[in-house]
Amino acid sequence: MNNETKDAGGMDLSRRDLMKVAVGGLLAGIAAPVLLFLSPGHAAMKGSGGKKVLIVYFSRTGNTREIAHQIHEMAGGDIVELRTVEPYPNAYNEVVEQAREELRSGFKPALKTKVERIGSCDVVFVGSPNWWGTIAGPVKTFLSEYDLSGKTVIPFITHAGSGLGGSVADIAALCPNSTIPDGLAVWGENAKNARNDVSAWLSGLGMKE
Repeated sequence: MNNETKDAGGMDLSRRDLMKVAVGGLLAGIAAPVLLFLSPGHAAMKGSGGKKVLIVYFSRTGNTREIAHQIHEMAGGDIVELRTVEPYPNAYNEVVEQAREELRSGFKPALKTKVERIGSCDVVFVGSPNWWGTIAGPVKTFLSEYDLSGKTVIPFITHAGSGLGGSVADIAALCPNSTIPDGLAVWGENAKNARNDVSAWLSGLGMKE
């Protein structure tokens, strides 16, 4: 598993434990305030070429967050960080095992983040660390809960040597009616020095302001 140069995580959970987490997450989500983005009157700020752009990402250690903010600076639009109801453990090895069990079982962690008015967006950048060769569980949850049909969905992935892995194919499977252009893979340790790569990638997509 890639650790987004340690943007990974997880406990060694059994299926019963995962169900407990899911139920607990739902109950916690009722009591805790949700995070609302793209509020009325603000829905998706315009980015490149007048298109309404949204950047959605999950990051555990900050590497994917760094790339997301670089994209935001260059392409404009709105930016949203996905947060789970039940936080991932702090210990790296525990996160690795939890991520592996989530992938094996198909478990999708409940999200605390709620995105309003996503239907008004034209382009959605989707960012994730590469966890076990694919996108992290919270990103799978997001793509499963929101209909991105007719939109351009652009992947960006941080990794520790495995590149995009199967992330693009898995995003395409979750967004069968979306256009998926070339994704960006950035070595996690190089995230802060990736501005030239991000700029060139966005220019190639025609998405740089």
